[in-house]
Amino acid sequence: MGITKTNEISVPLENSDYDRTIELKAFDDTKDGVKGLADTGITKIPRMFHHDKDDEFENFSSDKITINVPSIDLRDIINNKDSNLIARRRVVVEEIREASETWGFFQLVNHGVPESVMEEMKGGVRRFYEQENEVKRELYSRDRSRPVVYNSNFDLFTSKAANWRDTFYCIMAPNPPKLECLPTICRETLVEYSKHVMELGSVLFELLSEALGLNPGHLEDMGCKEGLTVICHYYPACPEPELTLGATKHTDNDFLTVLLQDQIGGLQVLHQNKWVDVSYIPGSLVINIGDLLQLITNDKFKSVEHRVVANNVGPRISIASFFSTSLRPSSKLYGPLKELVSEDNPPKYRETTVHDYVSYSIGRGLDGTSHLLHLRI
Repeated sequence: MGITKTNEISVPLENSDYDRTIELKAFDDTKDGVKGLADTGITKIPRMFHHDKDDEFENFSSDKITINVPSIDLRDIINNKDSNLIARRRVVVEEIREASETWGFFQLVNHGVPESVMEEMKGGVRRFYEQENEVKRELYSRDRSRPVVYNSNFDLFTSKAANWRDTFYCIMAPNPPKLECLPTICRETLVEYSKHVMELGSVLFELLSEALGLNPGHLEDMGCKEGLTVICHYYPACPEPELTLGATKHTDNDFLTVLLQDQIGGLQVLHQNKWVDVSYIPGSLVINIGDLLQLITNDKFKSVEHRVVANNVGPRISIASFFSTSLRPSSKLYGPLKELVSEDNPPKYRETTVHDYVSYSIGRGLDGTSHLLHLRI
């Protein structure tokens, strides 16, 4: 069988029998990820990254959609100095309610996380991926119990097609790893950035609680802010971006996501059956509703499909902070809040633990469907 070599990966030629399993294993065994492939200077991407030309690529080359994801200014809320703070807070709460119900996404400006910390976080992630391969390989694993996990495509062996990105992640709350377990090259910035995101989380869950007509501390008191997983993505420039994706369409399996992205672009959200670019705003953070928040609000707030298109420029850096206790053992059940259900609006979902829902979601991978469907009543 004829093969061609790409970064020590045996890639079957077009006129030969194709064994996807062999190609996946060869890729994974290098422990160099997508960046390792890109660094070889390839001009054709391996077949394992080819996505079917289905609805994933709908509007991929269409005219730019001019509507924008809502942008919300938290300056007065964070500074707490406005002479008419109560009225201003009502405005912000209403903006968050509308965005959470209609978009599931919004951008935050003047959110209180120092721009210097955000820039250093992006720089730290870039330094991690651009250090010597031998150093990174020590962290490469598919063992989710490790304090820090680096690999390419968490669902590599179950997805229909691989995505053009590498990832490392660590759980920073409620039980952060020992400092020496974090990557040396970015450990301090990981700790600093996570601290600021947790502080912002308190503000956001208060505002979201009020947007639901609840006491400001309701969502945090029930554990929505207890856990934080920081997920750091690296999307190398892709020589054939029209054939693949940076991330398949999906929803997030958490309560809330705080996303820090750079200027490269590529994030898109599905709004009114159209893919809309989430444009980069300097100094901003992107917020999106997760599945678990949609579940407990009984569909009032929407966890919306989003994706990342591949680019022929890069690398693109993004850091997604998931408010969730993830795979941590748990017995606490979450279901539609009793304050939000009634005879006219009965519960739409069965109860679940965070652990069980995240386990189910990881098992399914980024399969393009809402994982909430299996809990639907």
